[in-house]
Amino acid sequence: MGLTYPEISPIMVQLGPVAIRWYSMAYLAGIILGWLMVKQRIKNYGLKITSAQLEDLVFYVTVGIILGGRLGYVLFYGAEMWKQSWWEVFAIWRGGMSFHGGALGVIAALWLFARKIKYNFLELTDLVVPVVPIGLFLGRIANFVNDELWGRVTDVPWAIRFPNGGFLPRHPSQLYEAALEGVLLFVVLNLMWKNPKVREHKGTVSACFVLLYGLFRILMEQFREPDAHMGFFFNYFTMGQLLSVPLMVVGALVLFWSWRPKA
Repeated sequence: MGLTYPEISPIMVQLGPVAIRWYSMAYLAGIILGWLMVKQRIKNYGLKITSAQLEDLVFYVTVGIILGGRLGYVLFYGAEMWKQSWWEVFAIWRGGMSFHGGALGVIAALWLFARKIKYNFLELTDLVVPVVPIGLFLGRIANFVNDELWGRVTDVPWAIRFPNGGFLPRHPSQLYEAALEGVLLFVVLNLMWKNPKVREHKGTVSACFVLLYGLFRILMEQFREPDAHMGFFFNYFTMGQLLSVPLMVVGALVLFWSWRPKA
């Protein structure tokens, strides 16, 4: 049993020796769509961020995503990589990006940018995080197209036989994550941001983002095949689940701080 995997080439466009892949386009599209949405929101709500500052913000965030995502992957998932050849750390074209590392990179970028333009840090993160699920959704769809990060073997009617997964019926966990981390998270965060009372409590939207992402990631990892070179920790937990726990703790602390009684 199991549905047939719809074979889609991971290469979107081939221009001679240059190959444009769906995965790289997912990153690019996520950044551009997020940029346009934040730009419109700044205009509609009269926020004190100029067009030039927004362009700088996009640059800071892009660098944070790439450097943080890659270094996070090497640190959390591919420690042996730099031991074999240190320059592999920078070989982004070989694949390997970590959300948790990318999140740390973006947080650092936003902090530096907020200091540069003298803008409230949590107010800035609240503005940015509602568009992050766009990239998460596109990234998970790209994972599905690339026939990677598939789920565990199952007998559910909608199981898919992935070629790289040994043609065994597996959970399409990439699509589960796209639905929760992408669609649902996008709807919840943007509804929250549009609420004036929520915006008054700076950091609330950001805290709910990391809380909900951490929760969704822990739940979805129950259906996802752990990395072959890492397996389970304590015979049950995946690396993604372990990394999501401190994420949720930080989110809970920021949420508590945002809604603390003020003198």
